[in-house]
Amino acid sequence: MGQQQLLLIVLGVIIVGIAVVVGINLFNANAETSTQDSIVSQGTNIGAMAQQYFKKPTSMGGGGNSFTDFDSKVWPNLPNNLTNSTDATWIISSAGDDASIEFTASPVETSYGWTVITTVTPDDIVSQVTTAP
Repeated sequence: MGQQQLLLIVLGVIIVGIAVVVGINLFNANAETSTQDSIVSQGTNIGAMAQQYFKKPTSMGGGGNSFTDFDSKVWPNLPNNLTNSTDATWIISSAGDDASIEFTASPVETSYGWTVITTVTPDDIVSQVTTAP
């Protein structure tokens, strides 16, 4: 009887150990997905501000149907917790022109092998998760 009980205890410890490892892996994967969703949401907020600048007349401090000068007029005045959040750091990856502007976010967590690129046009905001080079 003693050997059977010992075998059951060892088997129970192995099963619990495997369950803990699987749980930790699921938690980490969920945390990474949550971070991606948060960064995409931040990109949408920045994109909405860029569209607002685009549509506002130049006489009111806007772009007058152009993204030109967004980086010098609006970007420095964006809330710091948006451009440098707890999840990511944002940069303007392609300077604004008449048709579009592009922002890139690098996650604060350096073990993630991806970035988020948000492309803004007058009528659309598209965020894309890409693998980091």
